[in-house]
Amino acid sequence: MPIPALKATGGGNPGTGIVYPVPERWQRTYVSIRGRNGEGEEIPLTGTPSGAWPAMVLQPGATGLDLPPFAVHMDESPNLDGSMFRGVRASARPVLLPIFVYGIDRKTLRQFKAKLAAALNPKLGYSLLTFIEQDGETRTLKCYYSGGMEGSEAVGASGFTWISYGIQLTAADPWFYGTTETAANWSFGIDQPFLRDPFLPLTLSKGTTSKGTITIENPGDIEAWPVWEITGPLKRFKLTGPDGTSFGIPDQPGGVDALASGRTLTIDCRPGYKTVQDNTGQIYFPLLSANPSLWSVPAGTSTAQADLLAGSGTPTVKMTLYPRYLTY
Repeated sequence: MPIPALKATGGGNPGTGIVYPVPERWQRTYVSIRGRNGEGEEIPLTGTPSGAWPAMVLQPGATGLDLPPFAVHMDESPNLDGSMFRGVRASARPVLLPIFVYGIDRKTLRQFKAKLAAALNPKLGYSLLTFIEQDGETRTLKCYYSGGMEGSEAVGASGFTWISYGIQLTAADPWFYGTTETAANWSFGIDQPFLRDPFLPLTLSKGTTSKGTITIENPGDIEAWPVWEITGPLKRFKLTGPDGTSFGIPDQPGGVDALASGRTLTIDCRPGYKTVQDNTGQIYFPLLSANPSLWSVPAGTSTAQADLLAGSGTPTVKMTLYPRYLTY
C-alpha cells in the first residue's frame, strides 16, 4: 500500500528543499555518589580520561533511573467486567548500577573498594546519586544500599587489580530532586518573584485583614512540598492550597497575637517532617485550626489563597520548595 508522506520544506539541502536536523553536541552525563547522607566524599562514576586510568566507572546496563514503579489500586466487581480504578501511588525505586573498579595495582584496588564500601554503607545514612547534564541541570536521588557488593572471585568477575559489581540501591523517596531552591518573600505589599513576576498580588496592612491570590509556578514534574516561614506579629493567618485544603491559626482569646513580634514560625509541609514550630522551639500544632492540611504545590501553575491579620508590627512571609522530577 502507498506510504503517506508530507511535502518537505526548507532550504537545508539546495535543490531538494529538505531540512535535515542537526544534532546538538552534548557531553556525557556526569554521575557521582556520596555516602553519609550526602555529606561524604564525592566519588565520580563517569568522566575518566582513559581506560588505563585507575577509577570507579559506571558501566552500560544501569536500570531504575527513569520512571519509578507504581502501585495501581483497583476493585473488582462480581457483576461487572473489568475493575474500578481506586488510586495510584509511586513505590520505592529500585536502582541497579554496574560499576567497574580498576586500580593500577592491588593497593589502589583495595583503596577504591574501601572508599566505595564507605559510600554505600546504609548504617551511615543514605547514599546520594548526583546527575549533571551539560547545561548545568542537576538532579539528585537519595538511595540506600541493599546488595551487590558482596564480591565474587569467579573468572570474569574480578582480577588482581580489578573487580566488577552490580550495586543494588533502593530509593525510599522515588523522586529526583533539583538542587536549586525556589523561594518567594512578602512584606507589607512588597512582592518578590517566584519564577514569575509578579508572583503574589498580596498586600499586608498593619492591624487589618489582608487577602490575596497566590499564583505559584512549580517547575518540577510532580507536586512539591513547601516550607513556610512566617515572622510575626500576626493575630491570625490561613493559607488555602490549590486543592481547597488549608491550615492556619485562628484568632486567639483576648485578641493577643497568635505569633508574637520577633518570632519566626516554620511550617514544614514535607512528608517525614510535618513540623510547626518557631525559632525558640515552641510547638504550634495545638494552635492550628481543626483538621489542618499541610498541602502540596502541584506541578505547573496553580493558585492558592492567603488570609492574614497583621499585629502591631511588620510581619513577613517566605515560601521555599525544591522541585521534584520523574527522571534525571
